[in-house]
Amino acid sequence: MNAHLMARRAYAQSNTSTRTARAIEYDLIARVTHRMKSAAEAGPRSYPALVAALHDNRKLWTALAVDVADEDNKLPQELRAQIFYLCEFVQHHTGKILSRKAKLAPLIEVNRAILAGLNSRPATAASRPAGGSTVLGTGARADASSLASLR
Repeated sequence: MNAHLMARRAYAQSNTSTRTARAIEYDLIARVTHRMKSAAEAGPRSYPALVAALHDNRKLWTALAVDVADEDNKLPQELRAQIFYLCEFVQHHTGKILSRKAKLAPLIEVNRAILAGLNSRPATAASRPAGGSTVLGTGARADASSLASLR
């Protein structure tokens, strides 16, 4: 292994480890949203890619539901309930899409709304309540390790 490749790997590892929980959440949601949109725009031949993206979106929202249901979650109760409701909607609507009884647009809109929320609040340590102010509310306990396959 040459020195250049070793340096690139070392830098990439440290760059990844300094990302905030909010940035990780944003990245995961943005990636799965892009995959769903791209597969849908590519037409019927990309149906397997759409199914895979929808599956990953379901996994993402399942992780969110588990985390906001946790009593240690630091988000306000009302916001946690709203996120849990969105999780249920995503699960139900995905089933409708897969049975070709609904359109993809509402799922894209839900994910974009969450992305806008993650992008709108400051992410500095001083502005976060203890435990984090991410969608997950716990500093992304259902973080990259449990959602790594979505990357």
